[in-house]
Amino acid sequence: MRNMHMLTHSRCGRKNKRAGIPLSYFSLFITHLYTHFQLAKKYLRYYLSASSGKGHGVHSPFVFDLIKNVLRDKKKYGCYTEIELQREKLTLNKSLIEVADFGAGSTLIKTNRRMVKHIANSSLKPKKYAQLLFRMVQYYKPATIIELGTSFGITSAYLSFGNTNAQLFTCEGANSIAAIAQETFRSLQIKNIEMIRGDFAKTLPPLLQKIKAPDFVFIDGNHRKGPTLQYFQQLLNHSTTSTILVFDDIHWSAEMEAAWSVIQQHPAVTLTVDLFFIGLVFINPDFKVKQHFTIRF
Repeated sequence: MRNMHMLTHSRCGRKNKRAGIPLSYFSLFITHLYTHFQLAKKYLRYYLSASSGKGHGVHSPFVFDLIKNVLRDKKKYGCYTEIELQREKLTLNKSLIEVADFGAGSTLIKTNRRMVKHIANSSLKPKKYAQLLFRMVQYYKPATIIELGTSFGITSAYLSFGNTNAQLFTCEGANSIAAIAQETFRSLQIKNIEMIRGDFAKTLPPLLQKIKAPDFVFIDGNHRKGPTLQYFQQLLNHSTTSTILVFDDIHWSAEMEAAWSVIQQHPAVTLTVDLFFIGLVFINPDFKVKQHFTIRF
């Protein structure tokens, strides 16, 4: 979810196998997106019912620590300005590129020939949430990071700067978008990112075999229930008890909400945090009682 005024351009996932049906038509048919009005109602309900973003009434020491040291960290880190300058350039870039959309499709852009600035304005994670990912990586210090859905590399850059000693593998299905992300990395002189291009269904399994166990994963690609749960299970099979999974757009559609509910109920999941636009998943068995928190952020 990029913000309350626009839905997202989905970047990568599984190709439509049904011959004769255009991908964009099939995607819109199976993905029941919420209208802006529905999203606004859901967000209002979330805001009014969520636990305080200051930690009041939160009885989990781990979650209270997350709120205090990560969610409420207001420091302006040096990389913020650098990365946001790159975002600004992308939002002004009028170049046209050909895009193959493997995910749930865009409700904003109907053609496969798209202007960079339009994709940037509809698809890039808002800085509030991209910077939250930076702070999570900085605080928890994961050594191996996976990102499913590179887009133009802005969120990738935040993940990279969060721990420059980490190895970050970012996956993108559209070659034209991946090429622009590579330019973002070069401009920011990022050295710890490996770009993996192609359909997640084909690229994720060998990546997991290669790295064995990811420490931190940001899933922001195919916004459909089936593929999302497939990625979750694949990642779970290779995770350790300290692995953190972050799912984007958990309230983007009925399908994504259904996927989020299944993930919350999975026996291996011991703690989840719903921030409305993203969901945090922990599988640490030290959390003896399964808990689900909704925090105002």
